[in-house]
Amino acid sequence: QVQLVESGGGLVQAGGSLRLSCAASGSIFSSNAMGWFRQAPGKEREFVAGISRSSNTYYTNSVKGRFTISRDNARNTVYLQMNSLKPEDTAVYYCAAAKLLLSLTSTPPRTAYWGQGTQVTVSS
Repeated sequence: QVQLVESGGGLVQAGGSLRLSCAASGSIFSSNAMGWFRQAPGKEREFVAGISRSSNTYYTNSVKGRFTISRDNARNTVYLQMNSLKPEDTAVYYCAAAKLLLSLTSTPPRTAYWGQGTQVTVSS
């Protein structure tokens, strides 16, 4: 059964904003760190942002100051607020869950669950 469901992707102009959401089953959300990855055409999937169960956060350098990850424990949902979007942010964005934040940032990531992905397209 589907356990991570992303939403919120779309087409936006450069400089605009989008908020991605990832709804997870309660058992997954409460016991895991959550994160966002992205994969652009012809490129490997890369880590974007992660948040631990205690809400410590970590970002890849290219999105620091522009993206914010947060989690709503009452809604079992993790968000990715993306501001000042650039054409190079265009990708399919995936939600993921792992036991530790460190597991999300490792190469390769040691994730337990993946969402199906949502497309983000930033036009110039």
